[in-house]
Amino acid sequence: MSFEIVSQASCFGGTQFVYRHFSQETGTPMRFAAYVPPQAAKGKVPVVWFLSGLTCTEENFTVKAGAQRVASELGLILIAPDTSPRGDGVPDDADGAYDFGLGAGFYVDAVQEPWAKNYRMRSYIERELPALVAENLPADMSRQGITGHSMGGHGALTIALRNPERFKAVSAFAPIASPMNCPWGEKALSNYIGADRSAWHDYDACALIQGGARVDHILVDQGTADGFLENQLKPHLLEEACAKAGQPLTLRRQEGYDHSYFFIATFIEDHLRWHAERLG
Repeated sequence: MSFEIVSQASCFGGTQFVYRHFSQETGTPMRFAAYVPPQAAKGKVPVVWFLSGLTCTEENFTVKAGAQRVASELGLILIAPDTSPRGDGVPDDADGAYDFGLGAGFYVDAVQEPWAKNYRMRSYIERELPALVAENLPADMSRQGITGHSMGGHGALTIALRNPERFKAVSAFAPIASPMNCPWGEKALSNYIGADRSAWHDYDACALIQGGARVDHILVDQGTADGFLENQLKPHLLEEACAKAGQPLTLRRQEGYDHSYFFIATFIEDHLRWHAERLG
């Protein structure tokens, strides 16, 4: 399968694309959304990646966040990948649970069977997809930022902390702050990576920071009415890890906001402006 356009639509002077290609990393066809702003007609522009959460595809952010208007003003390409490999033969949770398997790749490279063959979202996001974006879109890959929501917030934080030379800006909406210390993360990491918890550190923002990983600054928004706040997200663990390590963090607790895309849509402009300021 070649790199092909699934759909395109004019949007705030730019174009909203959905692309499809065959991934060597996941061994499956993959889709991603890309908003290309009008400024790209004159040359390459900065890139902001958005990683979505559990159960999502590339479509959720694209149609619900309302980010294109601001990206058009600021001249940002927005890239929204899928959250996991999909298709016939891709293993799923045996019980059909939403928090593991399809739609729940957790941005890891699985090493356990039967997941290892397809569930390679870390390598897909860190290497394969950026190369395709650089080759096919008017993207200035020297100016990249990354953000995400929930599981995708975990992905954004850990990918940025592992690749600080690539990302000049990082933020997150209601991220899973420490997957090693919550039910979602423990389920995913034990199945994808195995029982050895020391092998989980690369996929836990708090553990990475405790181990010396640093980025310039982190912006996090967290709703106080989020039903997953206490049991799954645990932003206080990120706050404590950053304070102890001297990692700059702006953690904003937004009163009355939940875990939905209404929350993301409310604050996406703040995040895109944060990224644009740092990407130049």
